[in-house]
Amino acid sequence: MSEKLSFQDLGLSASTLAAIEKKGFEEPTAIQAKTIPVMLKQESNIIAQAQTGTGKTAAFGLPLLDLIDTRGHYVQALILAPTRELAVQVSEEIHSLKGNKDLQVVPIYGGQSMDIQFRRLRKGANIVVGTPGRVIDHLNRGTLKLDKLAHLILDEADEMLNMGFLEDMEEIMKHTPEEKRTLLFSATMPKRIKDLAHKYMGEYELLAIEKETLTTNLTEQIYYEVKHSDKFEALCRIVDLEESFYGLVFCRTKMDVDNTASHLMERGYDAEAIHGDISQTQRERTLGKFRKQKINILVATDVAARGIDINNLTHVINYSLPQDPESYVHRIGRTGRAGNHGTAITFITPAEYRRLMFIQKVAKADIKKAKVPQVKDIIKAKRKKIFQDLEKIMETGMDDRFHKWAEKLQEEHNAPDVLAALLKYSFDDDVNPDNYGEIQDVSYSPKKQMDSHGKSRLFVALGKKDGLNARGLVDVICDRVSINPRKIDDVQVMENFSFITVPFEQAEEIVKSFMEKGKKPLITHAKAKESGGKGSYNRDRGYNQDRGYNKKPRGSYKRKK
Repeated sequence: MSEKLSFQDLGLSASTLAAIEKKGFEEPTAIQAKTIPVMLKQESNIIAQAQTGTGKTAAFGLPLLDLIDTRGHYVQALILAPTRELAVQVSEEIHSLKGNKDLQVVPIYGGQSMDIQFRRLRKGANIVVGTPGRVIDHLNRGTLKLDKLAHLILDEADEMLNMGFLEDMEEIMKHTPEEKRTLLFSATMPKRIKDLAHKYMGEYELLAIEKETLTTNLTEQIYYEVKHSDKFEALCRIVDLEESFYGLVFCRTKMDVDNTASHLMERGYDAEAIHGDISQTQRERTLGKFRKQKINILVATDVAARGIDINNLTHVINYSLPQDPESYVHRIGRTGRAGNHGTAITFITPAEYRRLMFIQKVAKADIKKAKVPQVKDIIKAKRKKIFQDLEKIMETGMDDRFHKWAEKLQEEHNAPDVLAALLKYSFDDDVNPDNYGEIQDVSYSPKKQMDSHGKSRLFVALGKKDGLNARGLVDVICDRVSINPRKIDDVQVMENFSFITVPFEQAEEIVKSFMEKGKKPLITHAKAKESGGKGSYNRDRGYNQDRGYNKKPRGSYKRKK
């Protein structure tokens, strides 16, 4: 195994090394160690294969700062990014790394006034970071000149191709001189990327890092197994337990983002949301507040969170399980950066356990199971924090009027009673256990079918292919059995089968009601391995994880009249 390099080994200038030290970077990431020396030599074009969370902005930003001639007030480097968020983020990151160097970094992107951008470009920009569409707008207007360009960087090139920017990138390249150096960053290496490189880059050096280096040992990775309806309560407990929570909460859909953020704000948390339907102005305002920690919780979709690169996040919460291992790595890569420790927490329902294990295997991650924080532990932590805050107030001194007020209260009442009343008046909401909802344990033991709340898990040999959804399944059962619909809990309807949880005293009645002579029962008691989700049920019914039941589907299930 080769010896690890330091930033001092990469050939960077003393001023850049000083800026790195001030920024808090301790050692280069794998892509930084590979890219920086090659870029500084200026001998070849570069294709670097690296994903979000690997420190790629600094990989091209640091050497770029040393290669720019600060005496020239013209565009020497152009960085293309697929989204406005990423363009702003890259610009801010490079600006934060420049130290005392007198150079100008200007972001240009859609949604911001052309006049504002034109004025900034006219003052003299050394590095321009922009989205393809807005760069072309400025080129057509003559407000952006690239005739002296020395460095062209395509950030997240595969994403730009996926978003349909191929023609825009080709158009921009026509306005650049042939003798420039081109650096292309891409998470994947599809044929279109290779074709683009062959057409416009000529000879290039390929730099790539192994996927194993994408996860960081500075990030503690844990998961909680909870009912879907208990996720929000679990999220609140996690935030409350931390002394200074500062994190991203990922949801799968825009609606989930809005609902989660709204509920957090209703409970008094400093939270906001970003997703594709939010205006660019609002998005920038929200991201600005989050970076300045005026809000400490940002709820987002994966797409909207592109370009968010903050080194001091304490948590990344996967409120919804990511779709694939790569998305998981991208999400959790936003914590545990620049030598800071962070925590990545993933919520799963029992049906999602197998998918989480698949993600863990492919991402080569160490995700440990943990129990949702108990209410007593949260209240204990809150009381400790209140006590510390009160001690600080006493140490810094108080206005005489409060002393006089306290003396008067003690004259009329017992001192401990006065203090207790004040604590109740000020902190009752914070330390009241009734403010927390109950979270049901959904971890099923192989040795027992009933859970700790006296309920039983049932397997139903009907699913989406039979025309059922969760409400429809509950209606079907209530048509046959006299049971309150609210007692049918944790309904999971999959393609070919479903699961429900019911009070154990009614479970047998439901099973018997759906038995038909000469036919296999529609509802049976689920074994522990069966309740884990898709692919875990493989008794003599012929179920296969990929193909479903071997026999043809029943068709739409009709209720018994």
